[in-house]
Amino acid sequence: MSEKKISEFVKGLAKPNRSFEAQWLAKLSKSLDEEVGDEIRKKVLQGSERHAVSVNQQEIIDWTRDAMGRLDSLVGMKDRRKVMIRCACHFPEQRLLPLRAKYQETKDVGKVHKMLRELFMSGLKNVLKLDDGLIRNILSWGWGVAGLKEGNTVIATKMPFELREHLKATDPKEKRYHYCHCPRIREVIRSSQPRISSTYCYCGAGFYNDIWEKILQQPVGVEVLETVLGGSDVCRIAIHLPPNIVRGKKQ
Repeated sequence: MSEKKISEFVKGLAKPNRSFEAQWLAKLSKSLDEEVGDEIRKKVLQGSERHAVSVNQQEIIDWTRDAMGRLDSLVGMKDRRKVMIRCACHFPEQRLLPLRAKYQETKDVGKVHKMLRELFMSGLKNVLKLDDGLIRNILSWGWGVAGLKEGNTVIATKMPFELREHLKATDPKEKRYHYCHCPRIREVIRSSQPRISSTYCYCGAGFYNDIWEKILQQPVGVEVLETVLGGSDVCRIAIHLPPNIVRGKKQ
């Protein structure tokens, strides 16, 4: 795998722009329609026409806060999590094929996890040019797409979006700002604005959901354990693997 591809395991996604916002809204609209129906979709998306063409970050933040509030009030927890999971950015499926092939060949999720970990470690060393000591710390913290495997669960702690700035910052608010990948939430954190509902963070969790479902070709479950939006220092997500996978192997 090329260094460019490895870097996507390490760093994550590019900063969103107007095109990103329009694509995200399209995913949200489709997800709402398919998960909870057109009537609720229209209510949640109220005012989204302005949001889709807006270049004003504050307008985007305010609309997102209101939309998540409407989603929370209209839809039960299980279904609203499903809605947001489907809004996630997805890692290119083509680049997951070697991992899927490894699982199909071995039926050993432990070997797949090791492969993810090795790709991530290579990116830290060859793309981000981090020293060995910091790499060891990052791996021990469970940062990055591979996370730490604990039985049938993978606990993934997101890498900071701006790693070096995050590590240098001493103010907790600034550390959380540099940590978060989402421009909406970053600005909410920096400016101490009213919080957006934590339901929103299931969009980020969907990134991991998609990776493991494509690798295993089976449904998985994701659970947001903590987020910088909620005041924590990190964002941690549990990926619950299918019950028919035991000790790294499929029964």
